[in-house]
Amino acid sequence: MTRILGRQGADWWRGAVIYQIYPRSFMDANGDGIGDLKGVIERLDYIASLNVDAIWLSPFFTSPMKDFGYDISDYRGVDPMFGTLDDFDRLVEAAHARGLKVTIDQVLSHSSDQHAWFQESRASRDNPRADWYVWADPRPDGAPPTNWQSIFGGSAWQWDTRRCQYYLHNFLVEQPDLNFRNPEVVEAILGEVRFWLERGVDGFRLDAVNFCTHGEIRDNPPREELVEGFIGVRPDNPYGFQQHLYDKTQPENLAFLERLRALLDEYPGTTSVGEVGDDDSLGVMAEYTRGGNRLHMAYSFDLLGERHDPEFLHATLTGMEARIADGWPCWALGNHDVTRLATRWDAEGDQAKLRLYLAFLLTQRGSVCLYQGEELGLTEAELRFEQLVDPAGITFWPAYKGRDGCRTPQPWVADARHGGFSTATPWLPVPEAHLALAVDQQERDPDSLLNAYRAFLAFRRIQPALVRGEIRYHPVRDGVLCLERYHPSSQPGERLLVALNFKAEARTLPAPAVAEALVEAPALVNGRWAEGRVSLPAHGIAIARCPAEEDLAWDV
Repeated sequence: MTRILGRQGADWWRGAVIYQIYPRSFMDANGDGIGDLKGVIERLDYIASLNVDAIWLSPFFTSPMKDFGYDISDYRGVDPMFGTLDDFDRLVEAAHARGLKVTIDQVLSHSSDQHAWFQESRASRDNPRADWYVWADPRPDGAPPTNWQSIFGGSAWQWDTRRCQYYLHNFLVEQPDLNFRNPEVVEAILGEVRFWLERGVDGFRLDAVNFCTHGEIRDNPPREELVEGFIGVRPDNPYGFQQHLYDKTQPENLAFLERLRALLDEYPGTTSVGEVGDDDSLGVMAEYTRGGNRLHMAYSFDLLGERHDPEFLHATLTGMEARIADGWPCWALGNHDVTRLATRWDAEGDQAKLRLYLAFLLTQRGSVCLYQGEELGLTEAELRFEQLVDPAGITFWPAYKGRDGCRTPQPWVADARHGGFSTATPWLPVPEAHLALAVDQQERDPDSLLNAYRAFLAFRRIQPALVRGEIRYHPVRDGVLCLERYHPSSQPGERLLVALNFKAEARTLPAPAVAEALVEAPALVNGRWAEGRVSLPAHGIAIARCPAEEDLAWDV
């Protein structure tokens, strides 16, 4: 299949906006209550209308669905509930025809326990794949080899009576960890990646990429204080009680990432974005993307928690800029693992806040992932225990209600059955509150959040400074986050100045006297620049053009 490089050439990913699709919940084309690849094809015109650059498909591979596709039993197969390989090929072709790149999830650190590799590995200690997974003998008293904990609760080690050994599973017991210290495993995994490259995909989102290698088989030390952030690090989950020194984020992982990057470089125009969960996730993001021979970009959970005050955001972003050097970040405010943005950042029904958050995300340096439904302002669904299907929610209820609340189906038509997602009862219910936010309702309203996303994304595309430019942050003052963006292709000396008011009260601050409002900015950019001042309404947004020198001082 021919790969089309498109508007920005081989490095199209740098500054790209990637729309994440959770296929189970996007669109059901065959009427079984579960979204599928044909459903995605039906809605590609909608996705293209958002003015995004690419799609990211969460797993659609053959799977027992213990973790809804993140437990893969055949890396090269499409699970029948989602369609066929022919459907996937048609999706790639149809997306490319609309100028959209296609990136897909790759779950490399672990497989399903139903994968043929694991079935052979567990059969004996001396078969050809005996060392393809992480096996270890018990302690003298029969206890697990170490105190390592699974993110989904309990020990990360599971006893297997066939081999009379334990195997490692950082996630569900049905998700055994592959042994990346075995060169044959690395070659096999790279072969699975190559299969999809040959089918024309443009990139990969790499699930839990810092889990691919483990360290010494020894106990993790206890954590002195709980630091929340990565999924699983919560007071109700013993996973968060340890310093994870030996079970993930090992130096040996860098060698694998370099092998993976070398493979991707054989296919010009392809890219990778790694998911990183670690106490020092910003440091890992920087390390995994610096130098041009590892990942193209990475994202972490730093902006996927509840904190969103401007001081925290400023510290996170400046901390990344201080460490990443020539690396490249990818930022997200939501995904399939965390509470919906509108609920998590206290913006349910608050259009001004939701517009502020989209402007904040889309003015940072780096690439961006948008999770389906963010453009509609969808809130977290409140589900009863008997409606849950997520194993994490079922295990940790009621302290943690799991991830089902952010995975409910996309509402397309307000007055249609199940919001137009399916003609059958969906695998998760469509909340009544989401019907008023359905696509058909927002498309006919020029002032809707959906149309604000479209307008700002179209505006961003024509601003080189916002897509690929350098960034400089100024101190937060009175709840206003201020920054500059600059790109060499802009007019000589020209910068964009951005002011974002995170307070519920209007703010007026000093600004460069030469700042001029951008006439091409969309309506949600509602701040005013005049006579050396910038005036912002509550949760307001201001963007100006400033023909300034390199040492511009913005005294705010």
